[in-house]
Amino acid sequence: MATASKKATSCCIGDDSGSSIRREAVAAVVAAPAADVEQDWGGVGVVGDGKKAALASLSLPVEQIAGASANASSKGMPIMLKAQTCHPLDPLSAAEISVAVATVRAAGATPEVRDSMRFMEVVLHEPDKYVVALADAYFFPPFQPSLLPRTKGGPVIPSKLPPRKARLVVYNRKSNETSIWIVELSEVHAATRGGHHRGKVISTQVVPDIQPPMDAVEYAEIEAAVKDFPLFRDAMKKRGVEDMDLVMVDAWCVGYYGEADAPSRRLAKPLIFCRTESDCPMENGYARPVEGIYIVVDMQNMVIIEFEDRKLVPLPPADPLRNYTPGETRGGVDRSDVKPLQIVQPEGPSFRVNGKYVEWQKWNFRIGFTPREGLVIHSVAYVDGSRGRRPVAHRLSFVEMVVPYGDPNEPHYRKNAFDAGEDGLGKNANSLKKGCDCLGFIKYFDAHFTNFTGGVETIENCVCLHEEDHGILWKHQDWRTGLSEVRRSRRLTVSFICTVANYEYGFFWHFYQDGKIEAEVKLTGILSLGALQPGESRKYGTTIAPGLYAPVHQHFFVARMDMAVDCKPGEAFNQVVEVNTKVEKPGKDNVHNNAFYAEEKLLRSELQAMRDCDSLSARHWIVRNTRTVNRTGQLTGFKLVPGSNCLPLAGSEAKFLRRAAFLKHNLWVTPYARDEMFPGGEFPNQNPRVGEGLATWVKQNRPLEETNIVLWYVFGLVHVPRLEDWPVMPVERIGFMLQPHGFFNCSPAVDVPPNACELDGKDNDGKDNVVVKPTQPGLLSKL
Repeated sequence: MATASKKATSCCIGDDSGSSIRREAVAAVVAAPAADVEQDWGGVGVVGDGKKAALASLSLPVEQIAGASANASSKGMPIMLKAQTCHPLDPLSAAEISVAVATVRAAGATPEVRDSMRFMEVVLHEPDKYVVALADAYFFPPFQPSLLPRTKGGPVIPSKLPPRKARLVVYNRKSNETSIWIVELSEVHAATRGGHHRGKVISTQVVPDIQPPMDAVEYAEIEAAVKDFPLFRDAMKKRGVEDMDLVMVDAWCVGYYGEADAPSRRLAKPLIFCRTESDCPMENGYARPVEGIYIVVDMQNMVIIEFEDRKLVPLPPADPLRNYTPGETRGGVDRSDVKPLQIVQPEGPSFRVNGKYVEWQKWNFRIGFTPREGLVIHSVAYVDGSRGRRPVAHRLSFVEMVVPYGDPNEPHYRKNAFDAGEDGLGKNANSLKKGCDCLGFIKYFDAHFTNFTGGVETIENCVCLHEEDHGILWKHQDWRTGLSEVRRSRRLTVSFICTVANYEYGFFWHFYQDGKIEAEVKLTGILSLGALQPGESRKYGTTIAPGLYAPVHQHFFVARMDMAVDCKPGEAFNQVVEVNTKVEKPGKDNVHNNAFYAEEKLLRSELQAMRDCDSLSARHWIVRNTRTVNRTGQLTGFKLVPGSNCLPLAGSEAKFLRRAAFLKHNLWVTPYARDEMFPGGEFPNQNPRVGEGLATWVKQNRPLEETNIVLWYVFGLVHVPRLEDWPVMPVERIGFMLQPHGFFNCSPAVDVPPNACELDGKDNDGKDNVVVKPTQPGLLSKL
């Protein structure tokens, strides 16, 4: 891995270091030098059928390329001599972030304005889909010129890609205003060589009546402000705590419960915990919640504006089972009988990586990353023999998660964290460690972010890419002959893990050899506890230890899937069908009362497509291409198969549902719209508007019969804590599956080769326990 400093100086635009791009992918194409021809990208903003015209206008006929070879075939596809190193979907580099921040800061009207700028988010302003098609056709793998339309003059060639753009969310700490900036990154390399930045502000807009997400710097400032507050110190002294180094202050957003929480002020209501004095390197402070203290912090000015010691609840006694580091577990002795397990790939991995482009077992896609969503999977496609590269999805990501608690008592009723929208999953990502978070031959990807003041921070080894053995893929044994065929399953896993206060969440996308895609979330970490008075118990949680209880709560996740099943760029030929299994009515068609069948229903509009899971009917949904069929004449598709799921266990008037109306259904379907990215709106923090986001968008009731489909799948679990979840929770898994449904003409896994089955008796310590089933010669002779 290159160091962070090396990566920060890489050139993304106009760099000549792109020789690693595999031009052999288009070896049959005639290469010819091409002059850089300036194109006017500023006015390109077409939609619908106009996109094809726009694509054509962004290209030049072969005969117009300066210096084109006279011997080039009229059917040849010249390639740009000068490669670009950053694909339009690549996350912003450290250099690009620096340029974007410097450009916005320089645009501040006064020194006071510039000094007040706080950079909440700097991300890639993702280009329109036809720009991605342009890049994939001529500039980057998979080098697929057929993605672009042809003109009368013959094949076309792009002259250059448009400049990349950054989107910045900037909070002005002095005015309490939030603005969104779009910056064109025209000459990033100037900054990396120590020169001046060369970005250009394209647009800026102040967004009224909102608060942006919280930042790690604010977390630290809130903790310091609370610890220094005299009344807080007095309250802790009453509870027997004078050493403020033992105190943990976890900043939580206030949500929205009334006008007092309006976004005219930037507020936080922290939760307090206190460590026990010990020699443990990771003393579990969450084992001693401090209750009865009510605090409101004005984050704009970083002052305590409300404080009340409402109830003196004694600190829970130190639980001897509270810690989880080696030697600190129950009994103080760790297991000694765990033998090493090594994952070895002597010939290396089966995947190939070129920048952010990944190829594995006929799958290919691009890896992205944002501070809010974390891992993003772009341009998912499957290479299907003579049918070529078949798209499945434009963009896959987890766009929101909500954790509502079920205890009506203070402070637990206001624990309703929007961990993506209020904090940021990507910003809280871990740096993964080989051999612990991931096993095997691993490719890591770093992530770059801006900090509160505009500096660039790098999380090394943020995204993990590796292969996993996944048991049996398929098997059959012929009982007549004793012959058997079996294949082992292998999957490619792309993942990241984030820590949001007490909980950890691992987000995984698994790609399988049989064409499936699995989305999985792994939940672990430490329970958010409450303190009990001596002899007290509560019905809204589980007593974990003396004086400690864990409130019941739910975890909800929202996956946004911009689908493109068998759709080339510019095509919008998808629809969604709901499938329910029905029992046939008794009668002449069901004389044995055993009949059942699958019934399909086309979801024609957004309001029809607000759906819930139904395990009794094995309900699932299929995204189909309306114009592509398989060998039986059925439309090709991919189906969404739900896993375990639930709906909010709260009354319809629950305050958190004002901001999380999208939790009311498990499935929402919308036509693609560029600005519709987050189900609760872009800024859920202190949002006073009811049902912003999905619940409002679908009121348009746009048609879905043939369009660019976006699936919003909401899935969650009910967590009734167990004693076994303490002191650190074993992983809970939840997710769903995308499965090919008529997409292939037969099983795509039938061509997976067999593994070399070796069973060497000398090396098998368990050989005495192996029972070999003898062949039955009598049966064979009869056959």
